[in-house]
Amino acid sequence: MEQKSYKSYAAKRKLNNALVYIFLSVLAFIWVFPIFWVLITSFSDQKVRYIATIFPKAYTLDNYIKLFTDRGVLDFPKMFGNTLIIAIFSCIISVFFVISVAYCMSRLRFKMRKPLMNIAMILGLFPGFMAMIAVYFILQAFGLTEGAMIKVALILVYSAGAGTGFYVAKGFFDTIPKALDEAAYVDGATRWQVFTRIIMPLSKPIIISSALSAFMAPWIDFIFAKVICRANANEFTVAIGMWQMLDKTYVNDWYMRFLAAAVLISIPISILFIFMQKFYADGMSGAVKG
Repeated sequence: MEQKSYKSYAAKRKLNNALVYIFLSVLAFIWVFPIFWVLITSFSDQKVRYIATIFPKAYTLDNYIKLFTDRGVLDFPKMFGNTLIIAIFSCIISVFFVISVAYCMSRLRFKMRKPLMNIAMILGLFPGFMAMIAVYFILQAFGLTEGAMIKVALILVYSAGAGTGFYVAKGFFDTIPKALDEAAYVDGATRWQVFTRIIMPLSKPIIISSALSAFMAPWIDFIFAKVICRANANEFTVAIGMWQMLDKTYVNDWYMRFLAAAVLISIPISILFIFMQKFYADGMSGAVKG
């Protein structure tokens, strides 16, 4: 009797597992198929945006070649380079701000600590583009909205307010025992040495997470980039360029190149994630040991 009930339970469990796997497989297909379609279609030899079949009938590299060689209307290599420069500097500055503020809020105790944390939390409830016009006129007053200085303006926009997003990093620092800090102080270490030699090595997971978020912001942002760049085509980012590719003036000639651009802009983020994944795992093991 017990053996029969056990077999019945095992059969139900296998059925439930099969249904779960089927459901997850369907979800995975729904999620992956659009990405796969963009990748495959970017190699299509079709010249117009109206696609009669799901998969191309013939494949070519012309879309990628023309994306880098046809600079008469939209200079994609220039836009890609602009965005890469902005993303790198924004990432470095943002991570420094976030980690520094988070460490101060986690380890230091001062009079305005709680009010500042509350203000940061309230400010985080409002979308950044609400201050878009005010930010633009401030940058214009400093002469940062023309020529090459637009890159500086965008770096400031993406990184200047990064310190207010310290809550997640602060929560991570709170999990690191303060006994480590106190032991270092007893041995004669300064606060800066504690921060750089003890806290930072144990904080690789949150540093990597902050870096990925800060690097992705310039790639996906369109609103601030469009407002600050305006008609300065030499300073366009990839978001503005890809938006123009779908304009009715260019869409017939640039639609397939738009798909190729969509594939190319995912490469830096993918490389960054793959490269940092190892350090993320090492940081997790170090934090657990701490």
